[in-house]
Amino acid sequence: MTGSATSGSTSNKSEKRSRSGPFWRPGHFSEPNGADSVIRFILGRLIKAVFILLAILVFNFLLIHAAPGDPAAVMAGEAGAADEKFLADLRANFGLDQPLYVQLWLYIKGAVQLDLGYSFRQQMPVAEMIGDRLPATLLLTGVAFVLSLVLGVAAGVAASARQGRWGDTIISTFALLFYATPLFWVALMATLVFSVWLEWLPGFGYSTIGAGYTGLAHMLDVAKHLVLPASTLGLFFTAIYMRMTRASMLEVSRLDFVKTARAKGLSRGVIQRRHILRNALLPVITLAGLQAGQIFGGAILTETVFAWPGIGRLMFEAINQRDYNVILGVFYISAAMVLLFNLITDVIYVIVDPRIRLTT
Repeated sequence: MTGSATSGSTSNKSEKRSRSGPFWRPGHFSEPNGADSVIRFILGRLIKAVFILLAILVFNFLLIHAAPGDPAAVMAGEAGAADEKFLADLRANFGLDQPLYVQLWLYIKGAVQLDLGYSFRQQMPVAEMIGDRLPATLLLTGVAFVLSLVLGVAAGVAASARQGRWGDTIISTFALLFYATPLFWVALMATLVFSVWLEWLPGFGYSTIGAGYTGLAHMLDVAKHLVLPASTLGLFFTAIYMRMTRASMLEVSRLDFVKTARAKGLSRGVIQRRHILRNALLPVITLAGLQAGQIFGGAILTETVFAWPGIGRLMFEAINQRDYNVILGVFYISAAMVLLFNLITDVIYVIVDPRIRLTT
């Protein structure tokens, strides 16, 4: 009896010690996040996303139509026929003569069916225009996001490991420089140095015009054109992730479970990877999920400077041309992408930290 009681007491103590750290095995939960929980969570978030998208759609529609300017007047002026009859015909053709609530209802009904209207200037469906440009933007923002996250976390880990030394000072100085420098200036200087002076990289476009590359040659050509815009877009966010990772690593390194790991004689590399870094990544993942939408929005300036044929440049051109349907369509797709990024972030959060429960 005594031996069994002692054994039970020892096992209870061992279980308590195993749960004392910030991370433990998901199996220790009585109700772990199983496949059913994940599916219910995703479905719940998707239902909420539909209502959020509708609210964004209505708000953007009212905001755009409250702005000064008339697309019919712009088109009539460029056609050299600004008489009232011609303006009235244009408004009737594009439905601009109907009451605002009627236009809003027709647009929402079409957007639900992924019909984003018709471009006043390009004379083609907006969904088709965005579909042609979206892959280029996803490629640019995806590469910039991964590049900034990997470099930022790596630099933050290196800086925290060298706290107070010259390595930490150099990394922190460059991070502050990248954070404070305007994006458009970095883009222009990068084009001037690497494209004009050194002639190492192409400064504009998606691929070499008239080259006729196919297969691997085409992929390498696109990758070469992608270097400057992706690096420029990712520098600012690299600095943010570096500073966040460094601060989080230093904070976690002072916690009790890290001191216990050191007392057990674990190597510095194991402590850094398994104990400090994994816990320090939690705020970085949260920030990365929020910043993913900002990278998508920040692509407007980058695509304009580097003549990258994405939806950011498409929206810039649509704003100058008062092409309301294109502007609304880009806003709609951008909002959907941000909501998708947030959903992915929540799921990754659970993978990194099993303590978090998925709730709708």
